Amino acid sequence: MIKNKNFNNIFNIWLISLIVFVVLIVFVGGLTRLTDSGLSITEWELFTGILPPLNSQEWMQYFESYKKIPQFLLLNSNMNLSEFKYIFLWEYAHRLLARFIGILFLIPFLFFLFMNILSKDLIIKLSIVFLLILTQGFMGWFMVSSGLIENTTVSHYRLSAHLFLAFSILSSLFWILLNSTNKINLLFFRLDSSYDILKVLLTLIFLQIVLGAFVSGLDAGKIYQTWPLMNESYFPDDTSFKNFFSFNQPSTTQFVHRNIAYIIFFITLYLGYKIYKKNDLKLYKIYLLFFSIIIIQIILGIFVLVTGANIYFASMHQISSIFLILAGLKLYHSSILT
Repeated sequence: MIKNKNFNNIFNIWLISLIVFVVLIVFVGGLTRLTDSGLSITEWELFTGILPPLNSQEWMQYFESYKKIPQFLLLNSNMNLSEFKYIFLWEYAHRLLARFIGILFLIPFLFFLFMNILSKDLIIKLSIVFLLILTQGFMGWFMVSSGLIENTTVSHYRLSAHLFLAFSILSSLFWILLNSTNKINLLFFRLDSSYDILKVLLTLIFLQIVLGAFVSGLDAGKIYQTWPLMNESYFPDDTSFKNFFSFNQPSTTQFVHRNIAYIIFFITLYLGYKIYKKNDLKLYKIYLLFFSIIIIQIILGIFVLVTGANIYFASMHQISSIFLILAGLKLYHSSILT
């Protein structure tokens, strides 16, 4: 933990700032995907591209590069420069935020190291977080590159890895913040937790987020736009048992995503029963918050389906998943403290 208590507030403010910007970049990244903007910048531009195009010549250079990829040739061949600027600015904002988060992490981290105020354990944890941030930058480009040569969109596997890394960074920062504010050093996975069901629940939520990225990458939310049945059937009727568990199939991916949501809901109800049975008053409020977000998430997921993946509902569905993870982590952390 922090060796010098005088830096506690500064350290916590730094963590909160990082968390806010990671939440923001997940939000912008979701809109970048929903607006099909992710392939508008066809170069990695690791050390360049900090400034947006400043004149018509620079805009045309970016546009001409975009015209060479399959997404433009096969889907957007009628796009004009004004329309291109719209998708470009979403991807540009996403990349700019990524750079800013890297700087926001690195400079204060180096300052804390220089001032020798971090414990060895905290240095290791924060170094791992920084490594995840660097890996995330590479994964972002690895994802984009999958849609530049043969495909009109990015690989849904790489998209899910990109999103999973973002949530891993967010969760790590939030867990460190919880430990810091409570002046304790709790491990994430503890064998002596009285609420082991929470570990299962958090694992399923992370799995659901990965599946959600599959659904988004495959545009699986634009089929079977009915609920609770899938076109008057519990199972999708356009697939066979042989490829039922293939995550290259939009219909089966949507089916699995739906049913993991049901499992999460019922486990959450069971968790509430356990908390009530133990009369664990310290967990009541955070559990009710967590349960409320679960309900909101399910309702938004249904609206995403019945509206044909409306961008507003789809975006809110992703945002609520962020708060679901944070509430789940807070609930788990509090359960260990009790």
